[in-house]
Amino acid sequence: MTGVAVPARILHLHSSFSLGGKEARAVRLMNLMGPRARHVILSAVPEAMGARDAIDPAIDVRFPADAPPLFGKPGLKRYRAIARYMRRFDLVLSYNWGAMDGVMAHRLFSPFHNLPPMIHHEDGFNEDESVRRNWKRNIFRRLALPTTDALVVPSTMLERIAADDWGKRRRVQLIRNGIDVAAYAKPPVVPIPGLVRREGEVLIGTVAGLRKVKDIPRLVRAAADLPAAVRLVVVGEGPERDAIAAEAAACGMADRLVMPGFMADPARWIGHFDLLALSSRSEQAPIAVIEAMAAGLPVVSPDVGDVAAMVSGQNFPFVATDETAFRKALATLVIDAGLRARVGHANRSVAAARFDESTMVAAYENLYGRALKGRRLFSGDQGARH
Repeated sequence: MTGVAVPARILHLHSSFSLGGKEARAVRLMNLMGPRARHVILSAVPEAMGARDAIDPAIDVRFPADAPPLFGKPGLKRYRAIARYMRRFDLVLSYNWGAMDGVMAHRLFSPFHNLPPMIHHEDGFNEDESVRRNWKRNIFRRLALPTTDALVVPSTMLERIAADDWGKRRRVQLIRNGIDVAAYAKPPVVPIPGLVRREGEVLIGTVAGLRKVKDIPRLVRAAADLPAAVRLVVVGEGPERDAIAAEAAACGMADRLVMPGFMADPARWIGHFDLLALSSRSEQAPIAVIEAMAAGLPVVSPDVGDVAAMVSGQNFPFVATDETAFRKALATLVIDAGLRARVGHANRSVAAARFDESTMVAAYENLYGRALKGRRLFSGDQGARH
């Protein structure tokens, strides 16, 4: 985003603000904007605010308690209140289905109010749409999205869904997730709480919001069938934490499961893993996969979203099309350290070539800058601040 004389006022409408992939990306972009923007964040799940701790203390950000709620029964009165609130800002950024009432408010009242431009971001689906899209939500999106300046998606699968199901073929923009790849080349320097590495053991790691769509119990069951020298480390927090622990107890591997909770700055600790495993029912372009690749790790995953296209050719055989293949992929990599090293090296090369955050940040800065151009006076071009 180009430089500003006066900080841009940006309103963020989040489905939730627990730290997951979309929140991590949004916070990263906020931190890079620095003093060029002031932010207000609303969450459709007001108690889900875990990502706020990742925001740089120097960032001007507020979490107002008196703003119109993003949740509740649809209605013109509530939508009008949201639209009026938007008028205070220069740009509105909305994220995922939980913020769609804000998008509908913009759609209904932009002809009557001087509303700021809106850019909507879709990063994937929860368990209720992990297999089949909800037709009512598809219709709602078709009705709500026309006044948005752009619909941003991180995967080719979502790009197709946006074009075919939501009618946004002309304004959908694919911006792939990216990270500071170079930071992941260093050895881990932060310990994982509760983990004391034992000689000869293999660590399977996963990084996720602990929600049903991530299906971590599936990974627990698969790990339970592996040799006793294998441990599973689940980094993340969420409502499924107790269910995951209960599954481990039922499988007899409670003593081989480590759940340290949320951990910031994965570049400083993800290298403790020997491989990354996903077990999600639905994904798009998971940032955790990019982080693992940058750290030189192999990845085992179901064939969901763009994962198969993201990993290296050497890793492709470990993207599984069914449960049998998923378990076989885990077992093969667990017993062969040399194979893990070769696949991880190939993944790191792909991450550096395709997923460095400089490309992602430039795309977002250009997109947000164009939207803001008509609302605020911009001059110069500071580029991304790394």
